Amino acid sequence: MIAPNEETMSTAVIGSADLYQRPPFWRRVVTSDTFRLFLAMVSLVIVFGVLRPGAFFTVNNFINLLTDAAILLVMAAGATYVIITAGIDLSVGGVLVFSSVTAAMTMSAIGDGSPLTLLIGLAVALVSGAAWGVVNGLLVAKAKIPALIVTLATMGASLGAALLLTGGVDVRNVPFELVDTIGSGRILGVPILAVIALVVAIVFGIILAQTRFGRYTYAVGSNAEALRRTGVNVDRHLVKVYMIAGLLAGLAGYLSVARFATTTLGGHSTDNLSVITAVVIGGASLFGGRGLMIGTVIGVFIPVILQNGFVILNVSPYWQQIAVGAVLLGAVYLDQMRRRKNNR
Repeated sequence: MIAPNEETMSTAVIGSADLYQRPPFWRRVVTSDTFRLFLAMVSLVIVFGVLRPGAFFTVNNFINLLTDAAILLVMAAGATYVIITAGIDLSVGGVLVFSSVTAAMTMSAIGDGSPLTLLIGLAVALVSGAAWGVVNGLLVAKAKIPALIVTLATMGASLGAALLLTGGVDVRNVPFELVDTIGSGRILGVPILAVIALVVAIVFGIILAQTRFGRYTYAVGSNAEALRRTGVNVDRHLVKVYMIAGLLAGLAGYLSVARFATTTLGGHSTDNLSVITAVVIGGASLFGGRGLMIGTVIGVFIPVILQNGFVILNVSPYWQQIAVGAVLLGAVYLDQMRRRKNNR
């Protein structure tokens, strides 16, 4: 809508001209939910830093934080798209494991650590993840099965398929070159895993914010029927969104192999909870139509900082899970309060 100019506007009817002036950029930034979230993250850093400055404020610890957040951020980038469409994807942990298995077995079968072998392994991981994403999308969009049920089923199916392929034993003969370059390599002191995750967040953040695909994603979550009436194939768009989530889970599987030098079959049982927690903390609404990639980036770091700080303070791991769950409940509660306020 175009704001009326001074000649055509009647303040007696439509109010003061101030109503049509946007607040300054800095005021919009300071009053945004994302900025408040950023302050919360900084507060956590300060609290843990004050409690254990010698252990928390170290270069190695900050590198650990970046490395711990990298794989989670890659999966959360895809989950952001799904949640904005008012969907959910519980299968990311299983898809990650399946993709890591197929990639590791392929590279192991080729038997060398050449760049071509690493690229083939990457391609296998991406295709494996995307295939599970397409299955999720088709069942949600075409078969009209609730996303919660579909992705819960594919989570078990993908993990079961990975166990069948490996016989329940981790694949360990991963090319050393993969671990040495991507898993533990650094660029200017920054872990390559973190650089890859940052690039993924930037690319998919730009797609979400600046492209027609991103606008359709928001529209599906806000009012899918209205979007369908404009001629957009909503079902096909949903399949693409779930395919992106699966593709990024596959990439996360490849990065996981690179980091741990094994497939870690039993180490991703809580990935779906961690990913959903990060996206919701970042401001995305479980009811769809709302979310930003920058919020997801910050939302990923908050539970990672919490867990890192608890480890430094020697807090029981059980309390760590309780704390992350409490943060998730708090984020959902705030989302509901925000929706009620907007509906008034």
